[in-house]
Amino acid sequence: MGTLGYYSTIARLAPGGLARGMARRVQGVARQARYRKRERLDEPRLLEAYGVSRAEELAERVLSARAGGAWCEVDQRASVMEALAALPGAEERALARARDAVRGEFDVFGRTVCFGEGRPVDWSRDPVSGYRYPVIPVEQLRLEQPGVDPKYPWVLGRLDCLVALGQGYWVERDAAGRRTFARAFVTRTLDFLQANPVGQGVHWTCAMEVALRAANLAQALVMFSDAPEARRSEFLVPVLESLAEHTAWVEAHLEDKGAVPNNHLVSNYVGLLVAGLLFPELPDAPRQVARAVAGLRAQMEAQVHPEGTSFEGSVPYHRLAVELFTLAWVVARGTGTDLGELYETRLRRMYAAARAWCSEEGLAPQIGDNDSGRVFPFRERESRDQGYLAPLGAALFGDPNLREGTFPDEAAWLLGQPGLERFQSLRLARPAESESFPEGGLHVLRGAGAVVTVSAGAQGQRGVGGHSHNDKLSFELHLRGRPVIVDPGTGTYTREPAVRNAFRATAAHNTLEVDGVEQAPLEPGRLFALPEAARARVQVFQPGAELERLTARHDGYRALPSPVGVERTFLLDKRERALGVTDALVGVGLHEIVGRLHLPDREARLRAPQPEQLARALRVPQAPRNFESLGVELGPAEAPVALVLFATGLEPRLEPSRYSPGYGLVVPSQVVVFRVRVSPPAWLRWVVVFN
Repeated sequence: MGTLGYYSTIARLAPGGLARGMARRVQGVARQARYRKRERLDEPRLLEAYGVSRAEELAERVLSARAGGAWCEVDQRASVMEALAALPGAEERALARARDAVRGEFDVFGRTVCFGEGRPVDWSRDPVSGYRYPVIPVEQLRLEQPGVDPKYPWVLGRLDCLVALGQGYWVERDAAGRRTFARAFVTRTLDFLQANPVGQGVHWTCAMEVALRAANLAQALVMFSDAPEARRSEFLVPVLESLAEHTAWVEAHLEDKGAVPNNHLVSNYVGLLVAGLLFPELPDAPRQVARAVAGLRAQMEAQVHPEGTSFEGSVPYHRLAVELFTLAWVVARGTGTDLGELYETRLRRMYAAARAWCSEEGLAPQIGDNDSGRVFPFRERESRDQGYLAPLGAALFGDPNLREGTFPDEAAWLLGQPGLERFQSLRLARPAESESFPEGGLHVLRGAGAVVTVSAGAQGQRGVGGHSHNDKLSFELHLRGRPVIVDPGTGTYTREPAVRNAFRATAAHNTLEVDGVEQAPLEPGRLFALPEAARARVQVFQPGAELERLTARHDGYRALPSPVGVERTFLLDKRERALGVTDALVGVGLHEIVGRLHLPDREARLRAPQPEQLARALRVPQAPRNFESLGVELGPAEAPVALVLFATGLEPRLEPSRYSPGYGLVVPSQVVVFRVRVSPPAWLRWVVVFN
């Protein structure tokens, strides 16, 4: 698909989107022109804004006479401490994060990078390639380069380490220890500001990163508002000036210029809202807060479906969206700002959606892109973990339908003791049930210790597919809380475009590949676009006490010279504790079919079924009458979890593969592969028998 074809497709998928995007680009040019001409906030204007005549009076005005009940206000500390005390290990986790921050130690996508206590951070360096982005005007900076990834320095530059230091400052009871955290906060903040002048270097290339950094800096400054080290004018003046520069930059560079704005624009508004509400006397704060409130209301309606799923087309990005919208809602509520009824309703449904697809261990399926993105800097969590969201939502809204698991650290920090009491007062929710989310294209079957999540819907971002994959009719299977058959993940974005596209490809998913062709064309140069082509949709979604059925189809191969339609039926048989899958192909011609089941590890082997396993497989409705003599046993040899049996003619093979459980992490794994040549109509069947 060439450039003309791409834009024609976008125009078809998002009618009016290109025109609106062009109009927003014109508005953006005007905003940037005003930004360049504006009068920068200097010390005299800062003092005037706060109604003081000397810099030494600023701390009292900014940090002592504070109104509002945002979670990070010092007067919330006792409530937060009370809630943390009820959570085993919560204080220790906070202190560990804070001590890492003092040492200048960062977890960068699973890679530990340490600069040492009191030493400057190499903010602009990609630790994988060793490349250091030059500190030059962003207009001159070449961001995307082979072998280099800006997301790695961005992890450092979001400055969530400052909030970690604030956590330590609140939790630590020893006065000397608290002074250590406060000094580190001042040192680390000034180090970043001096090393990264406004508008220069990698940390000013993306307004999303600037906005989230502003939010973290603002929240951390409030957490340290009673620390003498943070109240000194030689620190407070440049930090407040920098906050104003951050929000001015974000406002001038809003990421609203595409045909379909996404989570980046939401992040822009969150940064403007949080910084503006916490420091409302900054000259531009009232206008920026008003812009952010209107923008967040509009984007909640545009980017979250009424059913509660994110429009991104990605389960991991759903988590990011939940955290973004929640941070805005918590800070807004604490300062008396109303984001509206629709906002609250859809946010509550976002929590319910996450609960629907999480396994008993709190792990979510890895459908769509996973860049390990988060907003809450309170506790380290692995990329697939969404189990903390339901209890957080229960405490946030007092919703008994979300009340499960344990009260999470995030809730203790954001909601304090009232949140804990609200959570504890709720009855336990009923176990999660099977649920279909047609707008989000995600469908969940549950029972017999299994969670089956199927991808069958339109590409995300209204068909643009920026974070979608060629995964239609693919699925993840979790047994007893752990992933057994998986989506291989994302691997990377711009560092290795070929790897990026390989992880997005049809062959990287648990679905059929026909004649070696992609479900939807992958344009090598468009790493964040995969326009709608397959038209996947669900035909039947039928939960039941003993048997659950899901039938879906897609048209991704109807454009072949000999067209083929693909329909897949999942039957979750709770009586036999098994999952039966039937692929039906309708069309003409002779076709090479490859089916794959991707595994998270190398714990699999070919093995003949036991009589009992074979008998159970045969009793699953629509199961084949005859199976291959060898199936594939999944899980450790000493404790296998399942056996996959294939109909005669679908001989399985185990081949080496790779699995990316989080951004930048790629580990060796295996994939089960079967190949067959068929002339439709044809039916391919196999059964997973659970141990």
